[in-house]
Amino acid sequence: MTAIKHALQRDIFTPNDERLLGIVNVCKAGKKKKNCFLCATVTTERPVQVKVVKVKKSDKGDFYKRQQMWELRDLTVVDAKDASKENPEFDLHFEKVYKWLASSTAEKNSFISCIWKLNQRYLRKKLEFVNVSSQLLEELPKAEESVPSGESQSVAGGDEDALEEYQELSTREEQDIESMMEMCEFAVSNAEAFAEKLFKELQVLDGANIQSIMASEKQVNILMQLLDEALAEVDTIEGKLSSYEEMLQSVKDQMDQISQSNRLIQISNTNNGKLLDEIQFLVNYMDLSKGHIRALQEGDLTSPRGIEACISASEALLQCMNVALRPGHEQLAAVNQQQKLFAELRDTFARRLTNHLNNVFVHQGHDQSSTLSQNTAELSLPKHSPLHRDLLRYAKLMEWLKNTHREKYEGLSRTYVDYMNRLYEREIKDFFEVAKIKMAGTSKEAKGKFGLHGSSGKLTGSTSSLNKLTVQGSNSRRSQSSSLLDMGNMSASDLDVADRTKFDKIFEQVLSELEPLCLAEQDFISKFFKLQQHQTVLPPLAQPETEEVDGSVPSRVPPQADHRHSVSSEKDLVRLMMNKIFQSIEPELNSLIALGDKIDSFHSLYMLVKMSHHVWTAENVDPASFLSTTLGNVLVTVKRNFDKCISGQIKQMEEVKISKKSKVGILPFVTRFEEFAELAETIFRNAERRGDLDKAYVKLIRAVFMNVEKVASESQKTPRDVVMMENFHHIFSTLSRLKISCLDAERREAKHKYTDHLQSYVINSLGQPLEKLNHFFEGVEARVAQGVREEEVSYQLAFNKQELRKVIKEYPGKEVKKGLDNLYKKVDKHLCEEESLLQVVWHSMQDEFIRQYKHFEGLIGRCYPGSGITMEFTIQDMLEYFSSIAQSH
Repeated sequence: MTAIKHALQRDIFTPNDERLLGIVNVCKAGKKKKNCFLCATVTTERPVQVKVVKVKKSDKGDFYKRQQMWELRDLTVVDAKDASKENPEFDLHFEKVYKWLASSTAEKNSFISCIWKLNQRYLRKKLEFVNVSSQLLEELPKAEESVPSGESQSVAGGDEDALEEYQELSTREEQDIESMMEMCEFAVSNAEAFAEKLFKELQVLDGANIQSIMASEKQVNILMQLLDEALAEVDTIEGKLSSYEEMLQSVKDQMDQISQSNRLIQISNTNNGKLLDEIQFLVNYMDLSKGHIRALQEGDLTSPRGIEACISASEALLQCMNVALRPGHEQLAAVNQQQKLFAELRDTFARRLTNHLNNVFVHQGHDQSSTLSQNTAELSLPKHSPLHRDLLRYAKLMEWLKNTHREKYEGLSRTYVDYMNRLYEREIKDFFEVAKIKMAGTSKEAKGKFGLHGSSGKLTGSTSSLNKLTVQGSNSRRSQSSSLLDMGNMSASDLDVADRTKFDKIFEQVLSELEPLCLAEQDFISKFFKLQQHQTVLPPLAQPETEEVDGSVPSRVPPQADHRHSVSSEKDLVRLMMNKIFQSIEPELNSLIALGDKIDSFHSLYMLVKMSHHVWTAENVDPASFLSTTLGNVLVTVKRNFDKCISGQIKQMEEVKISKKSKVGILPFVTRFEEFAELAETIFRNAERRGDLDKAYVKLIRAVFMNVEKVASESQKTPRDVVMMENFHHIFSTLSRLKISCLDAERREAKHKYTDHLQSYVINSLGQPLEKLNHFFEGVEARVAQGVREEEVSYQLAFNKQELRKVIKEYPGKEVKKGLDNLYKKVDKHLCEEESLLQVVWHSMQDEFIRQYKHFEGLIGRCYPGSGITMEFTIQDMLEYFSSIAQSH
């Protein structure tokens, strides 16, 4: 233990100017055994500080380090656990209780005794020793009683020296030892011999000293006398030192009191500084100037300067009310009084502002209450920019009202919405009345000028009558029918183009007037009611509840379960307000659309294009805006009317009936499809909703194909092939001219059907002019098909050369020409003039006739070789026949 003590003194305490006086090897009681040392130390400098230091061996090496330290003055209780039995456990009570287990009871007792002595010498505080043997605590008093009072100080000093078992060698001592060791050569190599030599020399010196002392008894008596005098002097000095110590103790107590007083003064100054800061904080942030108070109570809300003053005052008031008070401020009477003043000013100004803005709404409303009924010459809506400009001056005040008095803010919102709803409803109603009058005026002009009782003209209202028209068989009746169609269609077509163009302009003007009106009002609502930010709020159309918090600022109560119409963003709130203000727009637009559709169902094409364009424009600006939503809803109605128009066209096709005694020609619904496609291509050029038209095209063309085939099958006067050929040729021509990309497949199909039925009609018609010759060669082909060799056919009784010559003689050139002339007249009777297919058919018949002629000649050459039999006419004769007949007609 002595070596450890010396090592700790050298490595830990000497560098810190401390002396190690007591040590005990301990570990914490009840825990894992980790040994450490508790050391009692004092400082070498005045004033002396006594400490208890916990030293632990480092985990990374063999050196020791400080782990924890306590001041001895903080020690209140030393508990030795058991005074009668040997028990190595003991407790030290500092700021908390530390339980220790010493390596031995002796070390524990020695350490406790050292603590007691240090307390008695340096601190003299009331330290409680519990379960400590009285013998440990009585050693020092008994030692003091056994010596004279004058020697108490030296005993104490000796006690301190006893505590200090180790003293370092001085420089001179080291030099003396080195010189002594130099005198003895074996001092280093043989330490025991050196020590024995020193011991012998010391005995010799001690004996010489004793003999010298005993030889001089007189000197001993003198020395004793001197010692007695020294002791007396020591007692005197001891008494003086005791008085000095008492005086110093008194000074120490006074200095402690002064130090305590200085500390209290410093605490007081700190508290006063903090109090001053709090007062300055309250004065700076909760003080409202008299000018602001006067502006809130009496400020002019009509002049620009007065409004600016009120805005500044309201912002200052809001800043004062929103100050984040520190803990404890709410308990100050001045703060509560100021908060009540702010609440009164807030309520007063909110009431003044609400009444003034209500009056402004009413006053501005009377100035803006002009309607379109006074001036129907132009189709336009009144502009509300003056009203918006005047009200926007109060935008910041509305924001203040929104943040401070939500109930009044929402009341103003409802008032504005209700008032503007009545104003816009009146203006929009007059505006649409003018639009309807202008639309209806075009229809009345059409009826009066052309006597059309169906307002849809040729393409719609007149279709029912056209469906009932039948094409007459004779030229005179056909010319009468065409004259009737020319009179009705040409005039109605011109009228339809003018009326539809005028309707298109009126409808576009209606949308162009409504769009800026809605956008301007939405922009004003966003700016005036401060609804640009996205945050969760209640709509102003709802009735939120408020409650007073500490009698000051009203706080929002969470919305109840019955507030079903609360919205999640202020953008939705703007849309709700716009829906309320402009709730008449959608019904009026639907009414106008219904009127336009009633006048002419093809107006739905114009309306679909215009409405789609405006919806597309509105969605690009804001897909969720009121204008985008409303126009989108109306677009659904327009699209429904458009689909109804297409369905009506298909139904008219299905209801077409033809006369059993008249020529069919180009069917009415084929002509109507052509006109529909021409009109649609004009309207939908560069339109956004081209897909809707393409779908309608497919439905219509399919219906046209199906009904052309149906009518052709039902036709009794005109051959089916002619009906199919003419109508599909007309369809093919229309699709080729208009170049509708989505109908390319149908265009190719129409061409195919036209070609097939043209060929079929030509083949069927050419079998009649040379009927017997056709029958003869059909029989020849039948025999060959049955297995008879071609060169043996002439040996068949019914098909010998005599029979062939007999049949050929029945068809001389004149007869052939006469038969072709009759065929031309018949074809001319079958075909209609509108399609001009007579020459095409006649040329196809010429080609087919030549093909048959060459076929007959080939059969004659193969079946009747060397017979010299030929037709009565040549190919050149046939070309002259066809040419002369065509020219003659």
